[in-house]
Amino acid sequence: MTMPETYFSEIHRLLDQVLHTQSDAIQKAIVAVADTLQQGGTIYAFGTGHSHMLAEELFYRAGGLVKVYPILDEPLMLHVGGSRSSQLERLSGYAETLFDHGISPNEKDVVFIFSNSGRNAVPIETAALMKERGVPTVCITNVKHSSGCTSRHSSGKRLFELCDVVIDNCGRVGDSAMEIGEYTCGPTSTVIGAAILQSIACGAVEELQQRGVKPEVFLSGNVDGGDVVNQQYIDKYNKQIPML
Repeated sequence: MTMPETYFSEIHRLLDQVLHTQSDAIQKAIVAVADTLQQGGTIYAFGTGHSHMLAEELFYRAGGLVKVYPILDEPLMLHVGGSRSSQLERLSGYAETLFDHGISPNEKDVVFIFSNSGRNAVPIETAALMKERGVPTVCITNVKHSSGCTSRHSSGKRLFELCDVVIDNCGRVGDSAMEIGEYTCGPTSTVIGAAILQSIACGAVEELQQRGVKPEVFLSGNVDGGDVVNQQYIDKYNKQIPML
C-alpha cells in the first residue's frame, strides 16, 4: 500500500475500534448533551494546543448543535505561540483564573475537555473545578498514553481519572501512527476526536427528537435560507455566547 493508503487504513481501524469499545461512553455523552439542551443548559468545549481544534469543531458548524460555547483562550492556542502554549498548559492555577473571568458553567451545563495525553495541569484542573462545582464533564483522551505517564499536576491525577464520562480515542502512545524509517508521523487524535464529537452531536439530535424536544441545529450559510435560520439563533444566544 502507498503511505496515504496505509494512513487511511489506520484511521479506519481506529474508528472501528472506537465504535466497538467506546459505544457505551459515547451513548452516555449523548444523554448528557441531550439532558443539558433539554433543560436549557449550554455545551462548553475546551482544549489546549491542538486539542482546541476539537472545541472549534463543535462550534458554529453547518449541521452542528447551536448552543455550544467554545472556550478559546488565545495563549493556550497555537497561533499566539506554539511552544508558549505548551508551557502554559502545564501551569497550575491557570484554569481557575480562566473560569473566574466570565466563563461560569453550572450544573445544567456539560463541559467537554479534550487532551490526548491527559497529563497537563490546565485540562486536569478544569475537570477538577467542574467536579467541585457539580458540572458534568466529558473528556476525549488517549487512555493508554495517559495511563503510562505521570501527571504534571500536583494532585497526581490524570484527566481520565476526574471526568464523569471518559471516551478513549484509542490512539497510539505519542499520537503518531505511521512508522517511516526512523520517523513516526501521522497523528490521529484530531481525526478520531472530530468523528467522535459529530457522532455525539447526531446522537443528541436523535435523542432530543425522541423526547419530543426540537433540536437547534445550524444550517450551512451557503445554502438558500441558511443565513436567515442561523441569524435567528445568533440573535437568540449572542449575549450568552459572545463568539456568535
